[in-house]
Amino acid sequence: MMRSLLSPLRRIVRKEDGSAAVEFVLIFPVIATMICMTLEMGFITLRQTMLDRGLDMAVREVRLGTGTAPQHDDIKDLVCEFSLFLKDCENQLYLEMSPTDPRSFSGLHAIASCTDDPVEARPVRSFTPGQQNQLVLMRACVLYDPLFPPTLLPRILKSDANGKSAILSVTAFVQEPI
Repeated sequence: MMRSLLSPLRRIVRKEDGSAAVEFVLIFPVIATMICMTLEMGFITLRQTMLDRGLDMAVREVRLGTGTAPQHDDIKDLVCEFSLFLKDCENQLYLEMSPTDPRSFSGLHAIASCTDDPVEARPVRSFTPGQQNQLVLMRACVLYDPLFPPTLLPRILKSDANGKSAILSVTAFVQEPI
């Protein structure tokens, strides 16, 4: 009697029909996480590249300006205009601009706060013997929503209280005399 009850159980245990399902359940989450992290990293790289491009093109416009010193909002508009892929750029872009001494090279704070800190670009308007052109450091910060919040990569990235991560870009330029 006992053998007749255990015989169907033995047949179920000896079957190998579901062995591929066990491997799938173990491997699929790892592969899906890697795919999500790859997509997230691709979008981060795209945003970083577009921010770098926009900042470089805006700084070029400022350097080659024709006698007008663009203000904070003008520079911000230029960066947003030249950055093609930044979503809600006008509200998520923060600029920090600081004149610095090239010998001590102390201009920007070590930690980016991702808040607007406007300093107007001031071109040298007169030439005095011994006067040097002014070096200006500019840092742009863009806050963005990660594509896959629960994945591992956004946990590694620093984010604010709203869950937004930051992308930074830094450049330097010299104010040319007019």
